[in-house]
Amino acid sequence: MKTSPAKTALRISLLVSVLSLSLKVTGYGITGSNTALSDAAESVIHVLAVAFVYYGLLLSTKPADEKHLYGHERVEFLSVGIEGAVITLAGITIIYQSIENYLYGYNLRELMTGVYLIGGAGLVNFALGSYLLKVGRREENMIVVSNAKHTLTDVWTSVGAVATLLIIKFTDFLILDSVVAISLAFYIMYEGFKLLKYSVDGLMDSRDPEVDQAIREELSKELPGSMINVHNLRHRTTGSTTWIEFHAIFEENVDLEQAHDEATLLEKRLINVVNGDVIVTIHLEPEGSHEEVHHTLRDADQNRPLEDFI
Repeated sequence: MKTSPAKTALRISLLVSVLSLSLKVTGYGITGSNTALSDAAESVIHVLAVAFVYYGLLLSTKPADEKHLYGHERVEFLSVGIEGAVITLAGITIIYQSIENYLYGYNLRELMTGVYLIGGAGLVNFALGSYLLKVGRREENMIVVSNAKHTLTDVWTSVGAVATLLIIKFTDFLILDSVVAISLAFYIMYEGFKLLKYSVDGLMDSRDPEVDQAIREELSKELPGSMINVHNLRHRTTGSTTWIEFHAIFEENVDLEQAHDEATLLEKRLINVVNGDVIVTIHLEPEGSHEEVHHTLRDADQNRPLEDFI
């Protein structure tokens, strides 16, 4: 069975992230720099996050089964949310370490060796992040894209660490170590917040504006044959699949076969205008009073108002 590009990308990400972490830990061990420690701590969390999102990707691509009738794609939002959370945790950790080391003092040593090691790790992560971003966007896989953004965030912490060590090397301005580390921490937390927002929006079935526009534009065009109107449109996108459902009203006395064929034509049009896999469910209704058409539901045992269903 052929391995998907997304799976291959995350495998490479996990291996390369371990290499990058090794360089950073060595850099911290040699220099004793607070910024280097923060950079290495962020990479520890990054390695754990990559391992988790790789598992999430494996799970999300599993087909539907008897227990999960709609598949497993929603785990993408959980995976992205975990990654956003660990990015935010990394930022908090950096701030704590920076303040603690500034208050209690520390000694720096072998700064140029640290520059080479941390700078090398930054270059490795830049190449990795660019590769992941390209694959994630091409495959329209948010798990890979979020991992790419986390990796590129790691690059900025390395840039900050290198710049800080170089300045301290030539100026002995030690407080800069903590100041730069805290500044980078806020940037990291901002990136984590964006991923958390995406995760929450997905788990809450928030409307995708681009998908919504594409669907509504298609439904505003001329409807097939005897179809008069559509209403009660709902849709959600989970992973690479968009689920669309709505009611379609047909002219009075149209036969079921004709109505079904015309609904199928509209279904095909919607599938063609939305990216990814699309599953459309259309409820057929005859022309007439909307409430009268659904009069059978009036005495249904429902805790929600009838309007929610019709």
